[in-house]
Amino acid sequence: MHSPSPQLLRVLRTSLVNAPRTPNLTRSCQIPSATAAPCLVSNPNTEIPSTRRNYSSPIRPTRMIPRSHAHKPVSHDRGPESQEDTQTNFDALNVLGNIPAPTTAIDACLDSGFHLNNGVKLTKGDGLLLVGGEAFSWRPWKAVEGAESDRIAKDAMLNVKGQFELDESVWGLLNLVWPKPDMLILGLGGSIFPLSPETKRHINSLGVRVDVLDTRNAAAQFNLLATERGVTEIAAAMIPIGWKARPL
Repeated sequence: MHSPSPQLLRVLRTSLVNAPRTPNLTRSCQIPSATAAPCLVSNPNTEIPSTRRNYSSPIRPTRMIPRSHAHKPVSHDRGPESQEDTQTNFDALNVLGNIPAPTTAIDACLDSGFHLNNGVKLTKGDGLLLVGGEAFSWRPWKAVEGAESDRIAKDAMLNVKGQFELDESVWGLLNLVWPKPDMLILGLGGSIFPLSPETKRHINSLGVRVDVLDTRNAAAQFNLLATERGVTEIAAAMIPIGWKARPL
C-alpha cells in the first residue's frame, strides 16, 4: 500500500480548515425569534453564539469636527464683489424710504426726556404728548390728588391692582382736537403695566384706540405708523424711561 501523495494531503488539509464548525447539540435547531423557547444543549458549558447583524456596507461613520475646532480664516476678505444682476438691493425693499419722516418723530428716548426730529428737546423729566403733528410737554402725574412730590405722584399713577390709571382730565386734548386720531400709542416708561379698564374705556369713548408699550418700543412704533399713515391718524403719550414705579 502506497502512502498518500502530497497533493492529496494538501486537499484534505484545506477541506478540514474550511469546513464549518457547529456546536455539539442534541438536536439541530435554528435560533428562532425572541418569543420562541430556547434550544437544549447537551453540554452545559457550550454557549450558543449571539446573533449579530452583518452590515455589508463598507461605509463607516466619520467623526464630525466641531466648528470651534476648525481652522479660523486668516482674514475677513471675501474676494471681489460680485457683478451679477441677481444681487438683492435691500434699500429697494424699504417702501417708506422715499417718504420723509414727520417733524415730530422721536430721535432719542432719555431717562429725563426726549429728543425730537425737529430739534426740540425735553430734558427736565417731562413726558411727551404728540397730537396732530404738534408736540406738547405732558405731566400727567400732576393730576394726582394729594401728591407732595413728583416722585410720589409718579408712583400714584398705578392703582392698588398695579394698573396704570390716570384722571380723565389728562386726556382733555384728545377731546378738543379735530379730526381725532385713530390710535393712541401709550409709552409707560421702562416697563409695561396693564391699563386700567376705566382709563381704557374713557379713551375709547373719545373714538380713539389705544396701544400700550414701553417707551422705547412706543417711540419706534409711533415713528413707523406716523410715517406710514400720517401724524393726524397716530397720536402718542409717553413717560420718560427713567420713571420706575416702586413695588406695591
